[in-house]
Amino acid sequence: MKVALPKDLAQEVALSKRRQAELCRQKRIFNARNRIIGGDPEAWDVQVHDQKIKEATEKARDETFAAEMRQNDKIMCILENRERRDKKNLCRAINNFQQNFQMPETRREFDLSDPLALRKDLPARQSDNDVRNTISGMQKFMGEDLNFHERKKFQEEQNREWSLQQQREWKNAQADHKFADIHLVPPKLLWMTSCRPGQAVSLHLDPSAAEDLYTKTRLQFDETARHLQDLESATRTAVCASVKEFNKNQALESAEKKKREKNQEQEDNLAEISNLLRGDLLSENPQQAASSFGPHRVVPDRWKGMNQEQLEQIRIIQKQQIQEKLRLQEEERQRALDWDRRRVQRARATLLMERQQQRQQRDLRRALDSSNLCLAREQRSRKKSMKEACTNCPTEDYFTQFNTRSR
Repeated sequence: MKVALPKDLAQEVALSKRRQAELCRQKRIFNARNRIIGGDPEAWDVQVHDQKIKEATEKARDETFAAEMRQNDKIMCILENRERRDKKNLCRAINNFQQNFQMPETRREFDLSDPLALRKDLPARQSDNDVRNTISGMQKFMGEDLNFHERKKFQEEQNREWSLQQQREWKNAQADHKFADIHLVPPKLLWMTSCRPGQAVSLHLDPSAAEDLYTKTRLQFDETARHLQDLESATRTAVCASVKEFNKNQALESAEKKKREKNQEQEDNLAEISNLLRGDLLSENPQQAASSFGPHRVVPDRWKGMNQEQLEQIRIIQKQQIQEKLRLQEEERQRALDWDRRRVQRARATLLMERQQQRQQRDLRRALDSSNLCLAREQRSRKKSMKEACTNCPTEDYFTQFNTRSR
């Protein structure tokens, strides 16, 4: 019997391990699906299983989070509704308190924001004697009469009182006139009627004698009135004559004064015209336009223009400027022509260089084409020679020697 030593056992174990690894390797390599895919399906299955477990774990965690979020949303909705209700109750309580204890009318500055201020305010004017009708206020104009109806009513009442008073005075005058006529009757026109003892005595006037007495009295009054009228007319005539004489003297004095003023004005005008004609303004004295700020400055409202020397100097300077401008234009034209000539030369040189490059590229392309043609001929000849040298075909035994081991 052959005894197995520990060393042989270790070698046998190692050899068996290598054989098992070789078999596993051949299974993996000779499996066309795994070889084409080029991966480890078992590892992939493990990864897929781990991915599913991870997705399930994440899904459970997401569902837990979603449940918590829904619960938090419900709590937030409840809290928001409670806060909205509390805020609404607070606003209602504040409004009730303001309406009951903080009315706008109780504020100190309510008159500044009162919407009915214009309706409560007094009108711009109440009457013509209103103290607010100042001159600058423009509230009272000529021809206005706000108290027309009251004034008309007062005038009607006043006219009525005057009419009543005139009626009373007329009645009193008639009564006094009658009483005066009775007292002016001579004693011989009166005769006493017979009366009995114990009765009042009554006086009677003859109607014809009373009429004569009234006529004489009226004639006497008329004579007195005519005499007073003559005296008034004579006085008025004398006053008119004196006034006419005074007005005539005043007119003569006014005419004399106007004549003296006219003569004085004519003399002043003549003196002014003479001063203007002889002055520096119309005589165009250049010294009167000189400014006190320097000899190169003038007073615009007194300056009458430049003299001939200044104009001639300006013309000379203008001619010099024209010549200088023509010279600059000529230099600019020459410079432009020079630049144009350089640009044309540069363009011509560029065109010649491009043509030379095109010729060089054409030569290079021709050389490349000829070299490619030579290489193609050599390749065709080599393929032809290889086809003639390798004419044998492989058999099945040739292919069975492959894929016998994994190495």
